[in-house]
Amino acid sequence: MPISPARVAAFDILLRVERDDAYASELLHSSGNAGLSSTDHGLATELVMGVLRWRSVLDQNIAERSSQKLPRLDPEVLIALRLAAYQLLFLDRVPERAAVHESVELVKRARKRSAVPFANAVLRKLTGVAGGEVGGSAIDNAQTPANLAASSAHPLWLVERWIREFGFEAAKGVCAYDQRIPQTAIRVTDATIAEKLKKQKIELSPGHLLTSAYRIVSGDLSATRSFRDGQVMIQDEASQLVSLLVGRGANILDCCAAPGGKTRTLAARNPNASIIAMELHPHRARMLRKLVVATNVRVIAADAGSFPLTALFDRVLADVPCSGTGTLARNPEIKWRLKPEDLIDLQARQVSILRSAMERVSPGGRIVYSTCSLEKEENSEVVDAMSADHSFRVLDCRLELERLCSQGELAWKDIESLTSGPYLRTIPGVHPCDGFFAAILEKI
Repeated sequence: MPISPARVAAFDILLRVERDDAYASELLHSSGNAGLSSTDHGLATELVMGVLRWRSVLDQNIAERSSQKLPRLDPEVLIALRLAAYQLLFLDRVPERAAVHESVELVKRARKRSAVPFANAVLRKLTGVAGGEVGGSAIDNAQTPANLAASSAHPLWLVERWIREFGFEAAKGVCAYDQRIPQTAIRVTDATIAEKLKKQKIELSPGHLLTSAYRIVSGDLSATRSFRDGQVMIQDEASQLVSLLVGRGANILDCCAAPGGKTRTLAARNPNASIIAMELHPHRARMLRKLVVATNVRVIAADAGSFPLTALFDRVLADVPCSGTGTLARNPEIKWRLKPEDLIDLQARQVSILRSAMERVSPGGRIVYSTCSLEKEENSEVVDAMSADHSFRVLDCRLELERLCSQGELAWKDIESLTSGPYLRTIPGVHPCDGFFAAILEKI
């Protein structure tokens, strides 16, 4: 019996993630997997993201039944075991026999035939163990940092940081949110598009944070003409909110623009502005140019840490590269790669970008500094590092949020919960969105 295309795709993607530090979401939507049927693509997505979300729990269950230490296993063998373990422990609708048989066949496909008896033995011991306390119930019952880290498949050092920063219950909420499939949020170019989507069998619900946002309840958005024509954009609501904080201007700079969601929002809200979208990597700049079709946007490939520009801008967005710990529900591989010392390296890069961006702000202009990180080293500490520059002042984000609320754009009524001091801060599990940070600095 041949291996299903979904399991082959999932195996190959997980191997790329492991070996090449690739991102699963990008691989799942790459041209190499475009030939999968919608059913196979759905299963491949479930398997890939499930394995990455629950990796440490899967490894613990495998290790308890393995005659060999997991670090000694070939990556192909371990990935095949993780795929089977995820199906056995978390997916009731997948027959045990299919999960075991196809994972063993994946070991053979990877030319690791000598490991087939070992894989068979481990997976036979795993059959029948589903139904134990794994997933949400175990997270809910966690009482200590170690219990929470183990039950939610998060590194202990991250969990301990979040407990110190947000408190135990909020940290538990973050961990629980990270382990669920996040609801897809979209932004549409005008209100009539939502009606078109409904006619194309896309069920929508209102946005939770923003009145201009919608949530996908059911339906294949990628199959709609509105999506293919660029009238609909998938973008987390917190990310959309950061774009709104930039406001309106005549000359706008988006420092780290790819993949382009915020750039498109800036262009839509400022149709008469001159907008420059900067991206470090040429291939991402080319992708950005394809996605952002607005004629008032000029895309350039350049390093935001050493600006090639001499012009001044009245609005600047510095949505800087970061650890991404606010997006672990969408990018679970990050938590297995990130190390504490990485935060300091990232901070140095972020300070460099913000300092350079501040030099391009005209008097009276504003810069919005943002990340999709939950870590203070990348957020408030970066802004604090600029405090010696007395030509800027930090504005209170509450004022902008209140303005958006009065204009009918902000649907979330508890503005206080969206802020930490003068900053915007969304927390997954506390808020129904990814974790974002934003600061508004004004040139005096």
